[in-house]
Amino acid sequence: MADLTSRARANMDVVLEQVCRELPNGGDHESRKFIAQQMVEAAEAGHFTLTDLTAVARRAMIDLKNRPKSA
Repeated sequence: MADLTSRARANMDVVLEQVCRELPNGGDHESRKFIAQQMVEAAEAGHFTLTDLTAVARRAMIDLKNRPKSA
């Protein structure tokens, strides 16, 4: 992540906060971490606009909701 620009990092921060507002209590650590990891991967692949990152974060939220619950 060291190679990402400050703009890309700022965009990821903004998107993470916006998307996690939709989760109860802003999301737990593991949920936020999963979403952030997906955004880092996208940014490293060159997708770091607000639009790109928002799409990635929303897809990650869908993936979280569809994950089987562990016992």
